[in-house]
Amino acid sequence: MADTVDPRILQLAAEYTECSNEKTPELLLQLKDIVKSVPAGSEEQRKVKEDLYHYGLIQCSVLFLIQDYRRVNGGWMTAASLADILSLCCVGLDPQEDAEEFYNKLLPSALGNMLLLARRIQARYVRAMKEEERGELFSSFRRVSDSVSWLFSGHVQLAKDVLRMKHFLQLLMADDEETEAVAMSVLQKVLRVDSSAPRQLDEDSLLTILDELVYKLSASSNPVIGRAATGSLLLMLESSPGIGQLVGARYKGLRTLLSKQWTGKGFGQELGQLLEILYSSSYQQEDLQRLHRAACTIQAVWRAFLVRKRMKRLPKAVTSLQRSFRARREREVSQLQRQREEEALRQQLQLHRLRAMRRFREKQLALLEIVHPGQMDKHLREVQEKAAQTIQRIWGGYRERRKFHKQKVHLAQYKAAVCIQRAALRFLNRRRKMRESLTPWRKTDLSDERRQELQLRLDSRLHLHPAPQMSAEQSSDLHSRAQEKLGQYLLKRSFHRGSEQRREALLAQINTDINMLMDAPALAHVTEKDLDKFTSRSVPVALKAKQRHNVTLRRSRWPWWRKLGDEFIEDDEVLLSDLPVPELGALFLAGTKD
Repeated sequence: MADTVDPRILQLAAEYTECSNEKTPELLLQLKDIVKSVPAGSEEQRKVKEDLYHYGLIQCSVLFLIQDYRRVNGGWMTAASLADILSLCCVGLDPQEDAEEFYNKLLPSALGNMLLLARRIQARYVRAMKEEERGELFSSFRRVSDSVSWLFSGHVQLAKDVLRMKHFLQLLMADDEETEAVAMSVLQKVLRVDSSAPRQLDEDSLLTILDELVYKLSASSNPVIGRAATGSLLLMLESSPGIGQLVGARYKGLRTLLSKQWTGKGFGQELGQLLEILYSSSYQQEDLQRLHRAACTIQAVWRAFLVRKRMKRLPKAVTSLQRSFRARREREVSQLQRQREEEALRQQLQLHRLRAMRRFREKQLALLEIVHPGQMDKHLREVQEKAAQTIQRIWGGYRERRKFHKQKVHLAQYKAAVCIQRAALRFLNRRRKMRESLTPWRKTDLSDERRQELQLRLDSRLHLHPAPQMSAEQSSDLHSRAQEKLGQYLLKRSFHRGSEQRREALLAQINTDINMLMDAPALAHVTEKDLDKFTSRSVPVALKAKQRHNVTLRRSRWPWWRKLGDEFIEDDEVLLSDLPVPELGALFLAGTKD
């Protein structure tokens, strides 16, 4: 499987394992280049996303969304970019092996972490004082909101989960108008993607959202907030008739409030549709009771205020309490467990130490009883030397093992690279030689004038000697015979070329030997260095020369009466009859080690 994985994914996974927590978000930003490098919606992009999920990079991005980005390079812009990359990787991903874990755990966790990140950015934006910082935080908040919208647009089953999450409710209950408008735009996208989402909510969550929308319509005077709240409320009323009846019974003065406060503010079409729904028969009797409607409006405002106030305080208090309680409990449990383990280990080590000391002393007493008193000092020195050697051996082995484990990865990578390079070079060399042997004419480099001249000669030749008309079978037969002769010619040419090269090498060697013999110094001036130049590499030649030399030396030591008939004796007979066997076995053979 690793052969088909993008090398950038493997390198990124390897760098992630060695990277610190502060540098990991910046490293994960490279996922966008990897996903964008393939065509959108193609099979290659789906394969890349599956590889990212298989190597745990998408899961890592989900976890690092809730990190504190104040110490990360790029700050909250980096967090927004990471959320954008995460939504891009999740949309279109459909793993076959871990589908249940992906849909039931990873996607809801990613959605919750994105909303938590948006809530943190919103809180920072509300507290920011500098205009530049506010602009950067608002841009990050909008990017995270768009990422959330893109995520549940690609996975429709997440739309109903957005309305149930407390972080989304906190986004709607913010006091900042700009972030409120963005949060309500997310609500409108949820209702457009899945119109049945409000019907699947529990009553408390549904009433919380409706109270907040009505509160914004009654308490705000900003047309942007009014338009967003009106559109969101209209979509919720259109999703289910039961919600319309609930709104009519709970907020009886809403129609009058909309008519007086928001008429002529630039969104008359949506406002008119909402008023038409409120003007239906189910609301006509309720319109007559203005005091009751006013009381309902006041109740809605007051309840929204109380819920918003309680929701602001509750997460901090509960989170702080849970965090402190769990941390304290974990510290106590870990400390108690550590104390027990340390005590058990201490007792066990002490017991082993006592047993080892007892065995060692018993062994020493037994040895001391055996050793002669005069050999006591020698025995003690041997014991000390053996102990020192044991310590040195153990320490050296430990040091070499540690060094080997550090170099093991680099050594494996180096060997793999050498094997791959060697195989690639051999393959390229074989292909180059095959191409050169089969297409020798491609080496010819003709100029334009020469090529034109040859073309004219070819045209004149064809004009004077037109080719006879041939059938298709004859042409195929002629082509086959021409190809066969061409193959035979190429094979014979390579053989003749090798013979010619060997012949040229032999002639060059003969010329070299002749030049060396002509430039050879006299025997009186010969040195060992000159002797090495004339040593033959041929074993038969060196043996024959040695034999001739030995025969000549032998003859020079003969008496005069024995040399009288040497002209009638063959060299071979003299060699075999006069030379002893041990001397033949001691002959020097050039090119051998004996």
